[in-house]
Parts: sequence; C-alpha cells; structure tokens
Amino acid sequence: MLVNSRIRGIKPSYIRDILSAANAEGVLSLAGGLPPQEGFPLEYLRSSFARLGDSPELFQYGPTGGYAPLLDFLTSLYEIKPEGDLLIGNGSQQCLDLIARAFVEPGQKIAMEVPAYVGAMQVFALAGADIQTVDSHPDGPDLNQLEVLFSAGETSIFYAVPDFHNPTGRCWSVEIRREVAKLCVQHGVTLIEDAPYRDLRFAGDESPMVSSQCLESSLVLRSFSKTAMPGMRLGCVSGPAPWIEQLRLVKQSADLHTAVPMQAVLLDLLRWEGYPGHLQRLKKQYRARYDTLAKALEKGGQGRLNFDPVSGGMFIWATLQNVDAEFLARQCLARHVAVVPGSAFYLAGQHDVDALRLNFTCVDSDGLERAAQTICQLLSD
Repeated sequence: MLVNSRIRGIKPSYIRDILSAANAEGVLSLAGGLPPQEGFPLEYLRSSFARLGDSPELFQYGPTGGYAPLLDFLTSLYEIKPEGDLLIGNGSQQCLDLIARAFVEPGQKIAMEVPAYVGAMQVFALAGADIQTVDSHPDGPDLNQLEVLFSAGETSIFYAVPDFHNPTGRCWSVEIRREVAKLCVQHGVTLIEDAPYRDLRFAGDESPMVSSQCLESSLVLRSFSKTAMPGMRLGCVSGPAPWIEQLRLVKQSADLHTAVPMQAVLLDLLRWEGYPGHLQRLKKQYRARYDTLAKALEKGGQGRLNFDPVSGGMFIWATLQNVDAEFLARQCLARHVAVVPGSAFYLAGQHDVDALRLNFTCVDSDGLERAAQTICQLLSD
C-alpha cells in the first residue's frame, strides 16, 4: 500500500512507544503526562453516568461543534467575546489537528519553542509544515530569535504552551507574554496558545493569557484531560468565529461529532458544586508530590543533575552534566523506572542538551523517592 510521504518524515513519539513498558507491573513511571487515577472524581460521576439513561436524545447524532449546553457553559466560563466562538473536540489534540488541516499548507513555516510538545511536532509534520524553532528560556521563548523569525515575513503560526510548558514545566513571565503578543500582532502571526496545564498552578500568582492581548489573531486550546479524566477525550478550541467555522467544516469530515454522552457528563462535572474543591485537592496533591521529587533529586543529584523549580503543571526538566540522557533512560528502565530523555522533544538533528523530563503527578510520594534514588544512584555509578 502507498504511504503518504509526509508520514515517513514523522518522528515516532518515544513517550507513546514507551508507555506499554512504563505501565507494566512493578515499573515506577515518570514518563507519561498522566494524572493519578485515585484523583479521578469517580464517586460523583457514578451518579452522572447513571442519569444518562434518562436522556436517550444524548445517544443520537449530535452537532459537529459540540453539545449546546456545554458550549454555552464554556462560552460563559471562558468569557468568549461575541465575535468569537468555541468548538468541542476529542481532546485538545484533535483540536490541534483540525487547526493544522484547516490552516497549514505543505511547506508553510510554523514556529515553536524547543524543547517542544511531541504531539504538536507530529501534527505539524503530518501537515507538511516547515517547523522553525526558537530556544526556550526559564521565563519564555527567546524574543530576539522570535523577532528575527517573524520579521522575515514567512512565519504564519506560532504554537506555544506558556503555562507550565511541556516538557520543561516553565511559565512565561508577564513581560514575555506582552512582548510575544505584540510581535504576533505586528507581524501578522497567528498565536496558538495551548493551555492544558493552566488550571494546575499550585504556587505563585496567575498571569494573563497571552491570547488575551491579541484576541483577533489567536486560537486557544484547552483540555479537560488533566483536570477531569484523560479517557473522556474532551477538549476545546476558541478563537475568531470565522476561524472556528472553518474548523467545524473540517471536523465534519473527521468524525461528524464528539461523543455527546461524554460531553453531558463533563458538563455535569463542571457544574458540580464540589468541582472547585476537587481541583484544590488535586493541586495540593501535585504540590506535595513535586516537593517530594524535587527534594530527593536535590539531595542525590550531586551536581550532575539540575532543574529549575516549577509552580504548577506536571513536569520537571532535569538537565544532566556529562551524562548521556538516552543511555541513562535505558538504564533506569532496566531498574524498573521509566523516564523520557530530552531528545524526544526536539526535531531530528536539533537535540543539543542532555536532559530528562520527569512527571511527578502519577506516582505517589514513596514511589517518587524510590525513583529519584534510582536515577541518582545511576548518576553516581
């Protein structure tokens, strides 16, 4: 069978490939971006699922753009302006794919921070985009590189994760957010702001969304996988109404519509009076687990492993001194600890730093301490 030439150029996701091994019994997995199963609000959702049988209309074909009551709720929650619109997708990953299908031509230049989210690299590569990269710093992307890239006049889209960036866990400063929005407006570049971790801040003050400063040239992706449950596969994209209409047309050919019963369950969850408390418990748990992993790494790293502190999200980006990260990742897995080497988050041929992405949300504190001990013991051998 013939294979699309663009598929041959896609770099496989190390993370997806390793998950079967990482999730095996007895393996401490710091490899995925998974929320803990014990944090799922299942007790409340049992009654929500039970009520679905009273609404047979939920099991009919539904609107492509989403379940109307959920759309209304989210439009109010996210304060979508009258000139804007919102669409529900099968996770924010599908929404990103719809954007690429609707707005990216083969050879079109797309800018991204590196290291970068693997799923975004794959989506844009499949669309045939010419991915341009800018370096990531602790307070955000390199503005000089970004301005040079934008000034050339060929870049049409800048994809970014400003809040608790995957994989680094970094959060852009207020100044960087303002300057990026200004550059996008000045050079006619569309910002895709991916915000799956924004609601997972457990320290510090919230910063304004970058898109709030360039609304007419922004698309915003949001996910409910990190705050509700990944298996629901629900996310949304918002932006100027004409752009959302184009995404709606593309989605018609992709899947007709997202599962309406799951959308109804999500709406029930978001309206639940206990939902704010659920989020607070989740963030408190994440803070405790982050502190456990950070302290264990600081104690045993002995200068060969360094990382910047994070104030939310799911990840620590640990840079290594004179250590091959891919070799170390293989050694860790042999000792039943799964981690992801930094090379997984770069385009082929661009990797220039040895690092590990470490997830601190899915393993309990005892397991995180044991995983850190294994990593640090291997570093000292």
